[in-house]
Amino acid sequence: MNSSTNESNAMNHPIVSRDLWLAERKKLLAHEKELTHLRDQIARERRALPWVRIDKLYTFDAPEGTRTLADLFEGRRQLLVQHFMLGPGWEQGCPSCSYMADHTDGMNIHLAQRDVTFIAISRAPLGEIERFRQRMGWGFKWVSSFGSDFNHDFHVSFTPEDHAKGEVAYNYGKWPYLSEELPGISAFYKDDAGEVFHTYSTYGRGVEVMMGTYNMLDLTPKGRDERDVPNKMEWVRHHDRYEPAPAAKATSASGSCCEAHA
Repeated sequence: MNSSTNESNAMNHPIVSRDLWLAERKKLLAHEKELTHLRDQIARERRALPWVRIDKLYTFDAPEGTRTLADLFEGRRQLLVQHFMLGPGWEQGCPSCSYMADHTDGMNIHLAQRDVTFIAISRAPLGEIERFRQRMGWGFKWVSSFGSDFNHDFHVSFTPEDHAKGEVAYNYGKWPYLSEELPGISAFYKDDAGEVFHTYSTYGRGVEVMMGTYNMLDLTPKGRDERDVPNKMEWVRHHDRYEPAPAAKATSASGSCCEAHA
């Protein structure tokens, strides 16, 4: 559905009295409460998942020097990783991953209060990461897994052999090869003995958990206002590449996050 169709629907929207609106709103509230309870249940089931001990020694290039996965916790017990789509030699990071990352700096102080460290990890060399991070003005930690198996083991980076086969293991299934990098979020725990455990990963639309803007858009009359195309996020740009926001009429734009490095 395009913007002009949405605007037409808005103009033809039922207009009712406050009492009728309130009755409909209460019906919706019942469904919203069901969703809230279901989300709480799923969160409990997520926390109840078994863990996998990380036995492989992963190392990363950080501004401070070489760091292990255990080092990335920075004294906390929990670690959240954004698998950020920025491959070696890319001119810039994926716009959709950047859209996710735009929400991060404001959350970090609150995550830290709950024993959580957040970090972004990409396969691009550290110098390429730093160049892009500085351009975007982000303050969160971001390290390079260049030369490590980390991205491949967590199924967010893919090899020329994967490309030749035409399919990859992603989001707990087999998918057509789309790009050498794909997005994800992973969670880890470190115990008092220093052992690290993988507790959870989510991919595909699961990464929308970082996209607070989407949650706000879902409250509005036009919603996300995205076209009915496979790449729903075709409108997303790096925050320093948007045209001035239109005053009344949304515009559509082309270009996918997987094409961002071209």
